[in-house]
Amino acid sequence: MAKLSSTRQKAILRKYSRNLKFFMMLVSVCVIVFTLPKQAKFSYDIEKGRIWNQKELVSPYNFAILKTPEEIEIDQKTALASITPIYQLDEDMGSHEIDGFKNDLEIKWHNSGFNNKQKVDYITTGSNLLNEIYSRGVLTLNAKYQQSDENYPITILNKNVATDKNTTDLFTKEKALAYCDKVLSTRADIDKAFLLDLLSNRLQYNLSYDNKLTSRLEKEVLEGLSTTRGMVQKGEIIVSKGSVVSDEVYQKLQSFKKAFEDNARINGDRRLVLLGQFLLVAIAITLLMVFLYLFRKDIYEDNRLVSLILLVITAMLATLSLAIKLQLPNLYFIPYCIVPIIIRILFDTRLALYIHLLVVLIAGFFVPNSFEFAYFEITAGMVSIYSIKNLIRREQFLISALIITFSYFVAFVGISLIREGSFRNFDLIDFVPFVASVLLTLLAYPLIYLFEKVFAITSDITLIELTNTNAPLLREMAFTAPGTFQHSLQVANLAENAIYSIGGNALLVRAGALYHDIGKIENQLYFIENQSPGFNPHDKLSYQESAQIIIRHVSKGIEMARKANLPEIVIDFIRTHHGDTRADYFYQSFLKNFPEKFVDENTFRYPGPVPFSKEGGVLMLADSVEAASRALKEPDETSISNLVDRIVKYKLDQNQLKDSNITLKDIETIKTIFKRMLMSIYHVRIDY
Repeated sequence: MAKLSSTRQKAILRKYSRNLKFFMMLVSVCVIVFTLPKQAKFSYDIEKGRIWNQKELVSPYNFAILKTPEEIEIDQKTALASITPIYQLDEDMGSHEIDGFKNDLEIKWHNSGFNNKQKVDYITTGSNLLNEIYSRGVLTLNAKYQQSDENYPITILNKNVATDKNTTDLFTKEKALAYCDKVLSTRADIDKAFLLDLLSNRLQYNLSYDNKLTSRLEKEVLEGLSTTRGMVQKGEIIVSKGSVVSDEVYQKLQSFKKAFEDNARINGDRRLVLLGQFLLVAIAITLLMVFLYLFRKDIYEDNRLVSLILLVITAMLATLSLAIKLQLPNLYFIPYCIVPIIIRILFDTRLALYIHLLVVLIAGFFVPNSFEFAYFEITAGMVSIYSIKNLIRREQFLISALIITFSYFVAFVGISLIREGSFRNFDLIDFVPFVASVLLTLLAYPLIYLFEKVFAITSDITLIELTNTNAPLLREMAFTAPGTFQHSLQVANLAENAIYSIGGNALLVRAGALYHDIGKIENQLYFIENQSPGFNPHDKLSYQESAQIIIRHVSKGIEMARKANLPEIVIDFIRTHHGDTRADYFYQSFLKNFPEKFVDENTFRYPGPVPFSKEGGVLMLADSVEAASRALKEPDETSISNLVDRIVKYKLDQNQLKDSNITLKDIETIKTIFKRMLMSIYHVRIDY
């Protein structure tokens, strides 16, 4: 079977890329719709204490008014209070312990030294006490029922015959022993200590708490409780337009919503619900694609990036659907802000905000109180995007989390005050889901790393790591080619300040500047910044050979960068920082010394391409200006200004910036910054 060449494969991919894009969109829409709850959506948002601005709502059918959670809780407490704990009576315990007492007394009597005539009296007294105690009953008190008083009513079950008693009339072991002590204290003819010791060993529980039976009775009474109170008849007005949604009206509306959803689940056509969901999600995804086509065509043309965006959106909405199906106690546990953070770091602010809005809009159809939900999540998402606008330190994730938490809290307080109108019902426990959501948002960090590896994207986090001068390649350059390393640092500073002023990715241009000359590591002594005074290896080479060694640092740099797994977006700076200009020193030297010889200009020309981004164009200018400034014999304001103007004009004349998207206004700004910084570097004092 013939194997397609890589060029042919790319051509086929380009040909069918649009079809693949539409297929990914369809798959995303289908997955989202498949996971969403299949039930009709209640048409009204219900907010207690607000004016009902919609049309008069009339009940289309009879439905029961649900009790509030507070009412149900009161009913449950009342019902449970009517259930007395069940205790089982052990009838044989008393007689068994009395017989045991008599046997114990017989054994100890022989060594007691008491008169045998008293023996019968001791037996009779002890037996009577035990008989009285066990007749009344001995039990252990249960803390569960000691809510307002130490004693509580109970039901004693003896052979399925129930008797109601109160623990006041019964004995615990302690109370029984105290009773025996009190009675024996009135008998001067009996040794109290001797008899009390025998009796204490025979005090056992003959009433045992029956937890299983009691729990069953409690469960039955709770299950028998009604969760409704009253009815709303068909045709009855639930709420009038312009009226306030009071507690009573609010409960009617909640009951109507429950009845509507139950009725839709039973009688509604699931296929029509499915169609409605498909249309809504399809519109949202289509709008996203239109946005990318109009404003971010670079992403739209790259199916790899489109698939990443669709994956993030689909995963978030699928997570929401799963939470609804699992009946998560609160849907605010879900880290919605993770989506804008990921998109912001991997792409840009505008796309992050747009995608977050789409996700919240779709989610709003399936969460309760959708307006409140939208307000919470849109504001939090905007804050999360703004808080990491310029990501230059890892701790910004934690700072962002704190800021998001604060914004959630402010919104939570505001909505609570609107809803309740007081601080009395303000419960911080309700804020816990928001805190959990923010903590889960920190998962964005490992997810970003995963997406970078899977989709070959370079984020600001990776650029931060690359700009660390302890990175292996930069350490090697600092040791092997220290002059080139210092040159790269100066270029990085120039380019970074310029891009800050005209707008662009400062981290990216800094990373590109630090690595743009790594190819010089191989033949470092052939580059003037690394040479010792009086030694120049080019003296032994022809001009063509020298030019090729100089030009080769670009291809060698690309090779070294790929071997070190540097991102392609950084490698582009190595490839384009000389564009397709000539190595003019050697070219002009050749023409001067060999005017009669034919010269192939391509021998002295860099392979290109010219820079194709604003950052690449700025780096080319910074590189040329910094290198040329080192040759200034007497750097002053005039010489530096002329140098910068001359080099920038040369690059423009050579069409090196034609694809860089740099305006003439940007050029003037860049020149001003370069001049000011170079004068600062060379300690030039400006006259004023």
